[in-house]
Amino acid sequence: MNNFNFGEVLTRAWKNIWKHKVLWIFGILASCARGTGGGGNGGGGGRNYQTNPGGNNPFSGGQIERVMGQVGQYIEQHIWIIIAVGLALVLFGFISYALGMIGRIGMIKGTSLAEKGAEKLSFGEIWSESLPYFWRIFGLNFLVGLAFAVILIPLILLGVFTAGIGFVCLLPVICLLVPIGWVVSVILEQAQPAIVLEDLSMLDGFKRGWQIVKSNAGPMVVMALILGMGSFIIGMIVALPLIIAFVPLIIGMGSLRQSLTPLYIALACCLAYMPVLIFLNGILTAYVQSAWALTFMKLTQPKEEAPIIIEANA
Repeated sequence: MNNFNFGEVLTRAWKNIWKHKVLWIFGILASCARGTGGGGNGGGGGRNYQTNPGGNNPFSGGQIERVMGQVGQYIEQHIWIIIAVGLALVLFGFISYALGMIGRIGMIKGTSLAEKGAEKLSFGEIWSESLPYFWRIFGLNFLVGLAFAVILIPLILLGVFTAGIGFVCLLPVICLLVPIGWVVSVILEQAQPAIVLEDLSMLDGFKRGWQIVKSNAGPMVVMALILGMGSFIIGMIVALPLIIAFVPLIIGMGSLRQSLTPLYIALACCLAYMPVLIFLNGILTAYVQSAWALTFMKLTQPKEEAPIIIEANA
């Protein structure tokens, strides 16, 4: 096992982003593409399959047909609005994801330049040097995400259409996907610097990332735990004001029937805090991405060879 200095990597990552605060901007951009953890909620609980002779069951056949008819009529009347909103959301998602990829590349480039002794980093310099790698990083992350979507979407649909029974049957598969996803995410964190710093293709970059993770499994597990748990704890602390804003609403949920003023106040507080949240989350993302880039550089740097001593014949 390599003698990996975790303390050096973690402290160097902080020193780099503190000295070169332009990296905070790329951290904010990189946070646009962080996983949102959209777990499908199979809301099929609490169904009553007994017949109700009194007709009080709101989910009786006639009621369902009436509701579905109203939904269909609404869609038919507002089809172009729905399409426009859908396209706008797709466009927004693409732009957000693209900026996230630029942010990741910029963090790798910026960290590399800082480690080479650059006294000052400019946004334009990092941005221009990041563009040649955009489609490779974008494509790699997109294909990996698409692969997981192809696996997860049928599982989610199966669980929904079987009223949750499918989720129980597929629980071992879902539990297996969690560590697999974790390993793939760590491979990506090493494949991305390989593409940017060694100018590799998508496939070669992924192979290089896998090779680094496989041959340095111990340091990778420890670094992933440190950065994962650390960012989770700090992220929860950063998001604490949002949680506090909604706690009174949850406690006094019944009072909302009389007035929605508390809800409006909570939403206003959240909107006011949102720029601060984005800023702090960007710094956190910058630190994590810089640490992963430094991990790659540390593990792939040429090893110093011990000097060969030639003994003179007596």
